[in-house]
Amino acid sequence: MSTAMEMIVASYVKVRDRRALADLLAHRRKVLAQLQAVSGINPQNAVKAIQEELALIEAGLEEIKPPPGSLPENEWS
Repeated sequence: MSTAMEMIVASYVKVRDRRALADLLAHRRKVLAQLQAVSGINPQNAVKAIQEELALIEAGLEEIKPPPGSLPENEWS
């Protein structure tokens, strides 16, 4: 997994920027869908890397998720 992506996610978690994490997650999901639609080449290595990044981003989102029944500090939709 990319050290750069780990640092990006850690930074967003540190500042509790849920929106940035959600945007990053949406972007990576779009990239994954595009890679899976490619024909003529084998994108398996890229697909695996994107899937690992998705797991990292989802873990970051889970880390900053407010406790059940509490009011979020920022927009949580």
